[in-house]
Amino acid sequence: MSQNKKPRGTLVLVGGGEFDDECVDMHRELLAAAGTDVVHVLPTAAAFENPRSVLDAASAHFAALGVTVVPVLALTRRDAEDDAIVKTVKSARFIYLADGSPLHLRSVLKDSSLFAVVEGAYRNGAVIAASGAGAALVVDPMVDPRGGAYTVGLGLATDLAVFPYHGTAAEHMRDRSIELLPSSATLAGLDEHTALVREADGSWRVVGPGTVTLYRVGSAPTAHHASAIETLTI
Repeated sequence: MSQNKKPRGTLVLVGGGEFDDECVDMHRELLAAAGTDVVHVLPTAAAFENPRSVLDAASAHFAALGVTVVPVLALTRRDAEDDAIVKTVKSARFIYLADGSPLHLRSVLKDSSLFAVVEGAYRNGAVIAASGAGAALVVDPMVDPRGGAYTVGLGLATDLAVFPYHGTAAEHMRDRSIELLPSSATLAGLDEHTALVREADGSWRVVGPGTVTLYRVGSAPTAHHASAIETLTI
């Protein structure tokens, strides 16, 4: 079992495709838990792709749920230290780290003022959702996308690594991450549109239509589904 700081908020690790229609039911449930109709979205990981398209997709997705998206345009390290940008998330109850490049996302957020506020919001009861690259980064260790080995993540959950897009990822990458998994850690393979959720009491469960596959050194992998309504030990 991971030795995590006692959580007070809800941590949502999504396997990818976060703003697709398949995630509507999941987000409706999480919004109710957060007690808010506002979501703060960080398109940071997509800074070198098209962050505006990420925000447009998020806005359209959440508008269908009657929810307003607040863009958090922290695309560079300088942005993550900008007081005006940091201030936008100080009272946030639902913060979303969208998909993209986990290495760029780490270069912007690690040890930054912005991430300190995100972490503080989580400790004070907010929902922190992270998809794809974001999900891989906010835990520790982090799966390195350059080869499937491990590097340092942000540590909202420790002794836990995330492999997003598990059902469709290249087999050699997935196999390498399994092979190199530290003995102290659990690797969670997350299917697209599917989340591993840690509740405020520290319990874990699966949400969404796909599978969460857990790998541990010396044990056979185990597959878990939301329909099982089970509490996981991680």
